[in-house]
Amino acid sequence: MAPAVPFDPPQRLVRALAAQPDAEWAAAGPAWLAETPRLLGRWLERWELSLERIVSPGGRSSVTALVRQADGSPATLKLLAPDGAPAPVRAAREHEALTAWHGLGAVQVLRAAPEEGVLLLERLRREVSLRSLPEAKATLEAVSVVRRLWVPVAPGHGFETVAAHTGTEAALMRSAVPLDAEPLVAAALEARETLLAEPPEGRPVLLHGDFRQGAVLASSSPPGSGERAPWLTVGPDPLVGEPAFDLARLARDRLHDLMAASGAAAQTRRRIHKLADSLDVPRERVRLWALYRAVESAVRQAAGGSRADAEMLLEFAAWL
Repeated sequence: MAPAVPFDPPQRLVRALAAQPDAEWAAAGPAWLAETPRLLGRWLERWELSLERIVSPGGRSSVTALVRQADGSPATLKLLAPDGAPAPVRAAREHEALTAWHGLGAVQVLRAAPEEGVLLLERLRREVSLRSLPEAKATLEAVSVVRRLWVPVAPGHGFETVAAHTGTEAALMRSAVPLDAEPLVAAALEARETLLAEPPEGRPVLLHGDFRQGAVLASSSPPGSGERAPWLTVGPDPLVGEPAFDLARLARDRLHDLMAASGAAAQTRRRIHKLADSLDVPRERVRLWALYRAVESAVRQAAGGSRADAEMLLEFAAWL
């Protein structure tokens, strides 16, 4: 049996797993975290990896470790946590999406055991995301990356659709409406129904599902090498649907900065128009999905006890 690896769980992950509104998944998180030292040891041994360090603060739904392979080359070991779905299901979807993208705009998979919730990925420059750039430049680079991700999906794919995914979310929204948020929740649910009842022209495509500036990292290739794009996305929560759904999450990036600015509501509308126009996506569909996604996130934050974040998201939604 592989030895357990000393492990101090990143607190961002601990809080995220504990705050899940579904009691079943909230209970599964601590059990998974308790098993993580043994899981790390098992995969380090099985794939002949040497551990450099655990990434902290890390993500909210996985443990990420920087490792070296047997030949000394760097890599990233990712153990997915139970987060609204079993880890093997989430890993299988992420693996399928990353494979479909072939490293064009996204991190590459080096080895995978999705049936056990484990992926070995190429190592990117985790300390450098698009959030390190000025906003205008970051937006330009984000648009360049996300357009590469919207590829057709193969028949028999294992991805969830936007309609099914948001259907589960909508049920929670109806059962856990924050105080004084009833009008916005009603507007968000109506926006979803309108969007699904009148789908856009064209076939659905593969979406990142959680695309934002913080999920786009600098490539490890030397600048100007021409081998890879300079920015690559990580951490997809892949879905199949329309591009406006991805842009809706990107539209509220750097929300703290936006709220501190004068004329925030007008800036928000200009941002949505710019994103939509740059990728030839209908403005109104981006606006409505941005409204829905902001309110849905607010409901989840409120249910998990993060009242301040919920209020900020609701204020953003009110600008739309």
